[in-house]
Amino acid sequence: MIRYLLAIAVLTPAVLAAQEGPVATQTILTFDVPNKIGAPDISQFITPQSVRLRVNNRNAELTSLTRIQSNGVQVALLIDDGLRTSVGRQISDIKTFITSLPVGTEILVGYMQNGRVVSDQSFTTNHAAASATLRIPLGTPGASASPYLCLSDFVRKWPASESGTPEARFVIMLTNGVDPYNGSVSPMNQNSLYVDNAIRDAQRMGVPVYSIYYGDAGIGGGDASFSGQNYLSQVAEGTGGRAYFQGSGNPVSLTPFFNQFKKSLAESYVATFNASSRSDLIDVKVSTSLSGTKVRSPQKVKPGARITASPQDHPMEMPAAR
Repeated sequence: MIRYLLAIAVLTPAVLAAQEGPVATQTILTFDVPNKIGAPDISQFITPQSVRLRVNNRNAELTSLTRIQSNGVQVALLIDDGLRTSVGRQISDIKTFITSLPVGTEILVGYMQNGRVVSDQSFTTNHAAASATLRIPLGTPGASASPYLCLSDFVRKWPASESGTPEARFVIMLTNGVDPYNGSVSPMNQNSLYVDNAIRDAQRMGVPVYSIYYGDAGIGGGDASFSGQNYLSQVAEGTGGRAYFQGSGNPVSLTPFFNQFKKSLAESYVATFNASSRSDLIDVKVSTSLSGTKVRSPQKVKPGARITASPQDHPMEMPAAR
């Protein structure tokens, strides 16, 4: 018995070291490339060497950087069922967005209600069929319960892709962003457990979250607009997405925001690096040496996360050290 216990005492540190060693980890980076008339095309210069990476406040290197192809993308369009029914005037913009997605991109249209997402479809590359499932939201105040409860539930139960591979996943929400479960929408009450949980759940699943602000049937204007937009910005910054809004009112057209979102999809890459597996989530900061270009990433990443950029990946590898 004594020999057995001693053997365990000797082996355990080695086993733990193996379990806690660095693991290949992947995340989505999105480059905001200038698109001004006359601006040079810098996409050819987006390489692992053009990215500065810090993991848990220490310098790290990318081992590869792979541009995400349209047939390696899943987009979940989540519509708040509590939106004002005036959003019906935007249905044509939403349909055009869906049907104009690149060939091979999978899309799911879902409605946020009662803390979950309901949908009449699965992820599909049949964009016309997906657009046919659109309807005017119920327009019942607070129908989503909280968009952040819906987001958490959805990313944790993310439906399987048509290909069966862990493709690059993106969410774009149409919501006012207000969290009624957090009580007052006062600027002095902007710490929400549900928002924090939604950010962490999206980070664990490697999902950048984008959003377009649109007013709720029961809550709108003033502090509510500030609160909702503030939360949506927090989610975007935490996950590597973007929050779109036009002042405190509803946008006249959704098309400009959808176009910006599609541009982000086209400028997204899967980055691979080594990270310690000791933590549930690790801190990540990225920047780029490319002039006039910004790069977005989630603030935290799950060690060992895997993402497929396309069925046939062609990564840009770091050159071997000499």
